[in-house]
Amino acid sequence: MSLIRDTGASTPALEASARWVDYLATERRFSPASVSAYRRDVLQFLEFLTGHLGGAPTLGDLGVLEPQDLRAYLAHRAEDGLVARSRMRALAAIRAFFQWLERRCGVVNARIKLVRGPRLRATLPRPVSETDARAMLDVAAPENAGWIAARDAAVLTLLYAAGLRISEALSLKGRDRPLPRTLRITGKGGKERIVPILDAARDAVERYAALCPFALDRDAPLFRGARGGELSPRIIQERVAQLRARLSLPESTTPHALRHAFATHLLAYGGDLRVIQELLGHESLSTTQKYADVEAARVFDAYRSAHPRA
Repeated sequence: MSLIRDTGASTPALEASARWVDYLATERRFSPASVSAYRRDVLQFLEFLTGHLGGAPTLGDLGVLEPQDLRAYLAHRAEDGLVARSRMRALAAIRAFFQWLERRCGVVNARIKLVRGPRLRATLPRPVSETDARAMLDVAAPENAGWIAARDAAVLTLLYAAGLRISEALSLKGRDRPLPRTLRITGKGGKERIVPILDAARDAVERYAALCPFALDRDAPLFRGARGGELSPRIIQERVAQLRARLSLPESTTPHALRHAFATHLLAYGGDLRVIQELLGHESLSTTQKYADVEAARVFDAYRSAHPRA
């Protein structure tokens, strides 16, 4: 049975979802991209329910939803061409919304937890090779390059040398330079971690700062767009796409592949898995374990291609 405690059963679910999104942004301190993705997934679910139930859903409606209602939504998204991984992400967002509804609004619907997501094929991270990572950084900012090329090279160096997410690198402020030996980073869900900063990363940032035509004030973004505003992640993604084409790199070469490379190359050179977990800010060791699987797969590939009896 459903229980409506803090909010009336007739309260529109859309109104509650807005409060939940605000909670993710302010209390959980999710990144803007994560908040936007969660919001989009839940709004699409509520839009489906409007047609499925014959009217805009209320909290009372959510409290009495059956598993088949949620399965109908997932089937609807599959018919629209949404891949299994995206449907699993949508299901995770809906579950998170219902967990918040239970804690904050008293809407208890245990039946929703019975719905299983689509089966996903196990995938391994696809890091950039050590050679390709070096080539990307060399080509990104050649000698006598302008400030924009130096900026792009500085960001990419932080992704590879410190294992930062692109959002984490772009969240740095003017007060963060010159970069210290260790840097406190706030990652997903507001989780903090300490990462060491190599000389190569500090030097790349200082080279950019020396060339940047804008004043890098303490509270302003460290990395600037062409007109002096906050640098968009899309610009770095486009720059990596250009480097990928120029160097004939695989399609898997993305900014995040440099973070994968950070972990994989540390592991290849004897890094401890638990330490790498801390450096990446992973909640679970099983997430970091995938990098060990990548290295093992490479060893077996080398064996099969080189051993005369393979």
